[in-house]
Amino acid sequence: MQHINGTDTPLARARAIAPRIEDLAEQIDETRELPRDIVDAMVDAGLFRLLVPTSLGGEEIDILDYLDVVQAIAYADGSAGWCLNQGAVFATTSGRAPRHLAEEVWGDPKTVVANGPPQGPKTLSVDQGFRLTGKWAFSSGCRHANWIAAVSGGSGQPPRLHLVTREEVDFIDVWDVQGLRGTGSFSFTANDLFVPESRTMLLDVEPLEAGPLYIIPQHLLFACGFGCVALGVARAGLDATIELAGDKRPRFDGKTLAHDAVVQSQIGKAEATWRAAKSLLYECMGFVWESVKSTGSISVEDRIHLRMAGTHAIRQSADVVDIAYNLSGSSAIFGSTKIQRRFQDAHVITQQVQGREAHYQTVGEYFLGLDPTGPVF
Repeated sequence: MQHINGTDTPLARARAIAPRIEDLAEQIDETRELPRDIVDAMVDAGLFRLLVPTSLGGEEIDILDYLDVVQAIAYADGSAGWCLNQGAVFATTSGRAPRHLAEEVWGDPKTVVANGPPQGPKTLSVDQGFRLTGKWAFSSGCRHANWIAAVSGGSGQPPRLHLVTREEVDFIDVWDVQGLRGTGSFSFTANDLFVPESRTMLLDVEPLEAGPLYIIPQHLLFACGFGCVALGVARAGLDATIELAGDKRPRFDGKTLAHDAVVQSQIGKAEATWRAAKSLLYECMGFVWESVKSTGSISVEDRIHLRMAGTHAIRQSADVVDIAYNLSGSSAIFGSTKIQRRFQDAHVITQQVQGREAHYQTVGEYFLGLDPTGPVF
């Protein structure tokens, strides 16, 4: 789908869809998936193709513009923002996939790919392809995806990505959670599934596309994107509490919460925390983006900065939501309220691999002059 400049920007398209997403928040939670009309609207608006190379018909937009889009969708609903970032960032795989595979999968403007971390799968090389058996977990958005990506590796084998249609795998409903319910992050399995070699690729390969999007490691794009999901969720939660404070009167008090000195102080702290976390993320990503564009490579220092900023945005966003939740009193405990959903979503985000507090150790090692040994920098 082609889009023009001006008012038809990715952010404008996202904002046009956001009110409908927010209206369906309860349905998203109840069904544990994004409604089909919402997915179709996001697909038609090209949101899942924002990071796909222009050579494949994608938009290959500036990463800071992309982060704005993610935050706008996450403000409407955390699950929708999560699924968008999952699908859009994974689509950068198209920048290093063999051309025939990239065209088959991401050449289709309707494509959404879901994936999930492997749990000991095995792949057997056979004539003209591979036999794939295994299980993969946390496959966000798998029920609205048309392609499923399954990674295998280990036992001396390099990591290989297998792209199969959703009909070729079996989904297992394990998504009994309170937050990010709408992501429908089921597990999936394959049993002796034949995958043609033409639908597989090695992962430890150099990008074929020259753009900066394909130089920045995908896991760090995920980290910063999910940081913006957390920021969007936190902003929505904080705004909901600010709105509540203007109306709610505590028992035996004629003034609204907004006139309470403690509430005022805590709102000020939450605003400062949220703005600082967002500023750090955008500053670090902006610096790295310009560096990668000019040098065609990414340094260890750049990686550390993105790891730090993505993790910090996630952790600090949860702190902001906690402040908003505590200020809301008994109003916050009902599942139908905006702050309750944001509270649950924010704390699920912190438990995902990109939000682990252990990442701070990796960052700290680097700034102490040591070789980073922590996970995924």
